[in-house]
Amino acid sequence: MSTMTHIRQTASEGDDLNEDGGASIYERLRDDIIHGRMKANERLKVAELASRMGTSTNPVREALQQLRGEGFVIMTPNRGARVRPIDEEFVRDICEIEVLIEPALTRWYVGIVTKAEIGEMERIQAEIEALNFGDETKHSNLDLQFHRLMYDRHYNRHAVDLWVRHRQILRAISRGFPTSLSRQANVLQEHRDLITCIKNQDSDGAATVIARHVEGSGRHIIERLRLGKRQA
Repeated sequence: MSTMTHIRQTASEGDDLNEDGGASIYERLRDDIIHGRMKANERLKVAELASRMGTSTNPVREALQQLRGEGFVIMTPNRGARVRPIDEEFVRDICEIEVLIEPALTRWYVGIVTKAEIGEMERIQAEIEALNFGDETKHSNLDLQFHRLMYDRHYNRHAVDLWVRHRQILRAISRGFPTSLSRQANVLQEHRDLITCIKNQDSDGAATVIARHVEGSGRHIIERLRLGKRQA
């Protein structure tokens, strides 16, 4: 049985079809690639995908073009589309983009943050500290709350949306392995340092901390991917 047969036939809750069906197809294909239901270098045949998803070929073509733009799909002349491997190079590329985006978002946030928001950051961080990575899923959700609080009010929605997409990708990849003890300690300290810089209105310091945070996350994921290869 080919991997294609494992593609979900229906959209998940909250993923209703738009009028042209394209958005839902894009989300479903992206999710299948991230979670490994579609294997690295697998051929993506438009007619077969359209049949599986109960739609015409045009929405599938549009979804594949969007996925190509985001790096999930590779298209080559005379060979069509195939799944890009979610590997070290893929993670590196994302993190190199994020180390440019997140410091800029953070600098802006330092200039507009309120006392109430600082209090909320401290509350979320207290929950993260109390959990102490005892539940990786809960930690990931709390960590997302922490960073969304910083970025959600930014005027550049394209930058924020790109951060959200990258966050989803890295989160899905990292589900396959636990966070190392050294990375756990670094995450907690980086959050503390970030809050301190924000409270002190130190935009340069906050930008430096968040860049270190992103780089550390990328290194950790790449190290774990390498470890998985060695153990395979």
